[in-house]
Amino acid sequence: MLLQDPLFIVTAIAALVVLAILMFGVASFARGGDFNRRNANKIMRWRLGAQFVAVILIVAFAWIRHGG
Repeated sequence: MLLQDPLFIVTAIAALVVLAILMFGVASFARGGDFNRRNANKIMRWRLGAQFVAVILIVAFAWIRHGG
């Protein structure tokens, strides 16, 4: 069962972390102001790092479960 696979769970959590950072960044951008000016690039870097990890995990999951 897919939901009992630890690698799938970690991969799904990584994707949800990317989504959370993205939503936070979009909300910050929409609000504007001083916080956005100070932190927009930092939020984007966090998202890119989390997205890199998530993509690596997705590829690893597909490769391992396909028979590698």
